[in-house]
Amino acid sequence: MHAEPHAAPRNRLAGETSPYLLQHAANPVDWYPWGAAALDKARELDRPILLSIGYSACHWCHVMAHESFEDPATADVMNRLFVNIKVDREERPDLDKVYQIAHQVLAQRGGGWPLTMFLAPDDLTPYFGGTYFPKQARYGMPAFADLLERVAAFYRDSRDNVRSQNSALRGVFTEMAPPGAEPGASLSGEPLLACRSELEAGFDEQYGGFGGAPKFPHPASIERLLRDWRATSSSLTPDLKALYMATLTLKRMAEGGLYDQLGGGFCRYSVDPQWMIPHFEKMLYDNGPLLALCAQAAVATGDDFFRRIANETAAWVKREMQSPEGGFYSALDADSEGHEGRFYVWNPAEIDSLVKPDEYRVLARRFGLDREPNFEGTWHLHCYVAIEQIAEELGLEPAVVTAHLDSGRTRLLAIRERRVRPGRDDKVLAGWNGLMIRGLAISGRLLGEASHVEAATGAVDFLRRNCWCDGQLFAVWKDGVARFPAYLDDHAFLLDGLLELLQARWRSEDLAFAKDIADALLAKFVDRKRGGFWFTAEGLDPPLHRPKGFADEATPSGNGVAAMALARLGWLLADTRYLDAAEATLRGGFPSMQRVPQAHTAMLNALDEQLDPGEIIVIRGHAADAAAWSTALATLYAPRRMVFAIPADAGGLPEALASKRAREGTVAYVCQGPQCSEPIAELPRLIRTLRDDLQTA
Repeated sequence: MHAEPHAAPRNRLAGETSPYLLQHAANPVDWYPWGAAALDKARELDRPILLSIGYSACHWCHVMAHESFEDPATADVMNRLFVNIKVDREERPDLDKVYQIAHQVLAQRGGGWPLTMFLAPDDLTPYFGGTYFPKQARYGMPAFADLLERVAAFYRDSRDNVRSQNSALRGVFTEMAPPGAEPGASLSGEPLLACRSELEAGFDEQYGGFGGAPKFPHPASIERLLRDWRATSSSLTPDLKALYMATLTLKRMAEGGLYDQLGGGFCRYSVDPQWMIPHFEKMLYDNGPLLALCAQAAVATGDDFFRRIANETAAWVKREMQSPEGGFYSALDADSEGHEGRFYVWNPAEIDSLVKPDEYRVLARRFGLDREPNFEGTWHLHCYVAIEQIAEELGLEPAVVTAHLDSGRTRLLAIRERRVRPGRDDKVLAGWNGLMIRGLAISGRLLGEASHVEAATGAVDFLRRNCWCDGQLFAVWKDGVARFPAYLDDHAFLLDGLLELLQARWRSEDLAFAKDIADALLAKFVDRKRGGFWFTAEGLDPPLHRPKGFADEATPSGNGVAAMALARLGWLLADTRYLDAAEATLRGGFPSMQRVPQAHTAMLNALDEQLDPGEIIVIRGHAADAAAWSTALATLYAPRRMVFAIPADAGGLPEALASKRAREGTVAYVCQGPQCSEPIAELPRLIRTLRDDLQTA
């Protein structure tokens, strides 16, 4: 992924820390990073800007780089006609959001990466754009160098047309702000019911998931279905279809090639409906939510399959994605040795030579080695035959088949580790770390895996030590340097992760950190006119407009996660500032939820708890006893319940928690909204109380 050590960098990206920008530091293109130097240069020369946005694990970004940006002839055209700016979309999601929307308006179709936009230098408004452009004319697109000449000529010769089009585009941005709820309008559960219907209408009954190929995991939709099932599970008509849709989707993904059958962890998406062949990049932001879901499904169903997938995914994260300092890296590339997926694929003869005969018989049936190749003449491992069927065919006990599978997989993983590895984007992103902290905290608590909690704790300590300074959270850390004031998602995801980690093990300094993050959200990001939060902090607006949205994207909606986490923190601390901000966010986003419910599942989860606040259990007592009580409660999937085991000697507690004191022994306080029970001094009685509450809910 990086330039060869002997290749002398020839452009201004050599001083950057982003692995993606450093990939282009030796290009013959005279790249600039986004900043005053580039923008001033474009205005000085009255030359349009070629803005290229991508990320290090992006396959088509690599293709365009190899074809065009490494080609001296193409670079000469770029350098002669444009000021060229390269942006890592993971460092600057604010710029990416703005210019992706601009592309959608200009091209009347969705965008993607690499994003290639041509900007007027005076106001940075794009007048033409696209995504990948080939070096030679093909796919119905012109050759990139020819396109460059035409785009530059249009700016030079048709200024009035450029100004007119750009003015119209800026007008579109002005009209894009979400409208907010009408004054006096009340929140209702209507979007929750509509989302449930929409998810079922789009459900793939055979392979799970929603819609056709390409097929994305959509963890927020799966979580919504699990919550729908739990909300009805004690009624006379439990929503078993919701549970079926959620668990079938998770199982088919985890049995498919989307999941790394040897090393654990999920790839970004599947190119087919069967989850067989993925886009091979592995992103931290997918694996945090999917880890949490697998642990929750394990508890909800009692199926050890989900426990195994959760533990394998956590093992991959700790083994390959956690830095020695504690923070989690961002992504693994799709490519190795110049080919997508090469690191992961096999051929049967190779496997047969590496494992024992009994192992091979089982591996061949399980992973389709006895079938035709499924990826460019090779075999990408995908579960074809159930373990029970293999056991019947071979006359073995299922446990023996599983043992052969596990030993064979272990042997193959050890061999695979010797291959040329995919590149790793080793920058640490605060928001994506928040998603993984949450996933590890949930899986550690529900599955009783202390090492998951330790890994999450290490990441929190890393972020507090390296990305938090004097009330400012920074979005990116790399090579000892924290950069870029953090965005809405960074604050929201980290706050959510801290609240989950506090339930897995209590540290008062983490509660203080959570309050600091929440206070920064309220101070810097609130839309005081319409409710909700802007994506960027005050005074840090990107060109064209200040982004704000309520819909989920590749990650859950920052507004939705913020609304949920702030409400939970508000009830925990009896602080109306957080509760009011959460309600204002939901009011601001309610029209959007009504229009397209399925696109707003994170907001819907927050709406659900706004309409009917969940339970908060505060356990006080000797640390070991309080933890044992918490462990006993973790055996039930209860997504609307928070459980905090706070040792009797914990210091630094706000009054709302300090007042819930330990007695002679361990006690628990059961709270819903502003009302809390008298202390309950026996664990069996607490369990009975919670069971009764669930049945009457």
